[in-house]
Amino acid sequence: MAHKCFISFKTEDISYKEEIQDDLDIDMIDKSLNEAIDSDDEDYIMRKIREDYLSDSTVTIHLIGSYSAENSWLQNQIYIKRELQASLYNGENNTKNGILGVALPSMYGNIYKGEYTCSSCGGTHNYVSINNETVVKEFSYNYYIPKDSGCCWSEEDRYCVLVKWDDFKEDPNKYIDKAFDKKSSPISSKTKVRP
Repeated sequence: MAHKCFISFKTEDISYKEEIQDDLDIDMIDKSLNEAIDSDDEDYIMRKIREDYLSDSTVTIHLIGSYSAENSWLQNQIYIKRELQASLYNGENNTKNGILGVALPSMYGNIYKGEYTCSSCGGTHNYVSINNETVVKEFSYNYYIPKDSGCCWSEEDRYCVLVKWDDFKEDPNKYIDKAFDKKSSPISSKTKVRP
């Protein structure tokens, strides 16, 4: 089943967006913004993005590159933050999207830190660094949604789906479907639009 996908990205990562659109075999209806909106008014630009691109999309593919962290002092994150907020919003004329974070190769070492032994349970867990140093809060909060107990997060505890670019390229439809399915999962009720 083809999903209506919106691609959220920083300008520096446009080559990855173009590869998704032009080179990958994806069964999707592309709802991405391909032409800049001719305005200097940020509120107008975001309203147009919400109304014309995000309102009827079902999955947001969020490209996570070197310029998309909350604490990136060189970058203005207003557009990707608002795109994710609009994607998470469930209300009049807008339904919540599934969120698929695609970690670009430049971020592998910053996000995927290997395994560690847990001091709480004694088990081995993967250390996935999703925080203000790697992504915007709209993604990190909804990836590590606060919970009452347990030392690690399972797939059922997360709303956002995360995948490496190389794995995404191998089977993009699998990960888009996974993000879409989160919309009807119980964790969907615990998301936050503006963390």
